[in-house]
Amino acid sequence: MRELLELEQEKRRLGTVCITVAMLFLVLCDAAIAGQTSAAPTAPLPGRELADEDGRRIRVPREVNRIVSLAPNLTEIVFSLGDGNHLVGDTDFCDYPPEALQKPHVGGPVNPNLEEVVALKPDLVVATSINRRETVNVLDRIGLPVYSVRDPHSVEEMITSVEHLGGALGMEKSATILAEDLRGRLAALDRRLTGAMPRRVLFVVWTDPLISVGRDTFIADALRRAGGRSVVNTKAEWPHVSMEEIVRLQPEVLVFASAHAGNTQRDIDELRTRPGWKNLAAMRNGNIVVVSDAINRPAPRMVDAVEQLARALHPEAFAGGTGFSLRGLGLARTKPHRLKPVPLASEIEEACACAL
Repeated sequence: MRELLELEQEKRRLGTVCITVAMLFLVLCDAAIAGQTSAAPTAPLPGRELADEDGRRIRVPREVNRIVSLAPNLTEIVFSLGDGNHLVGDTDFCDYPPEALQKPHVGGPVNPNLEEVVALKPDLVVATSINRRETVNVLDRIGLPVYSVRDPHSVEEMITSVEHLGGALGMEKSATILAEDLRGRLAALDRRLTGAMPRRVLFVVWTDPLISVGRDTFIADALRRAGGRSVVNTKAEWPHVSMEEIVRLQPEVLVFASAHAGNTQRDIDELRTRPGWKNLAAMRNGNIVVVSDAINRPAPRMVDAVEQLARALHPEAFAGGTGFSLRGLGLARTKPHRLKPVPLASEIEEACACAL
């Protein structure tokens, strides 16, 4: 009996010890968890947090020293901000400024080689709406911050994107100066064209099939800023239009961008012989403007093209102007800019999307 009592006392003593140890363990765990929780806010990740134009929150280093661009217009903006030395990679279609051609290429904007992008170890990847969402998502999962810029629908939206991208790159001062200059030039142009009757134009993106621009595109807005108005009035951004419809509309002026006209004069001479084209009064009278291909890309050079086109459409609004006469026009003609040969489908893709 005594042994049973002693055994029962021993069990109680051991139970008390176990409970004490268990309680001590729980207290220590709670303290550790509390310590981790309280320490988290005091140790934020390095860098800056910002929102891109799609509203995505991303974190970038305080100094962005390595940039990969996934669109030609963004490459131009980076160089325009004076940050081209930090660009470590761009796309096969990034051909301006000439220094962009010397950068490592990561493929096309639509299907870039993500392994090459990662290998360049960028601090920031800049993209636009022409880049697939899957591309942005994969890079995000890898841990590479991607700043997305929306496809602008006006020249002003392009300038706003310059400001936003400048902020993301830490080039706010350069972006502000550049934006003020571009807006000032456009305001001066507006004053010159006050009261001028808009010219009815056909902007030719591609000749076969015939592709023009819709009314809500940045190119249509550029035409308006230059004192023109597209005869193609549709919501589609890059509408295929019939030659019969263009003959019916009879635009006053035909506008080509040099990057897409190839050997411009040769192509225009060939068009003169085609059915439909030879029935256009603008073609017969030589009312043809070949403007810089900069008008195709929503980047700062676009304003150069707008000014150039305005001088061609409304020479009377500028010093020495002689009125509206484009016959044999050479004013807006630029040396044709050639892209390296690529399949037709890719050329059309570049003309309608990758120019961005």
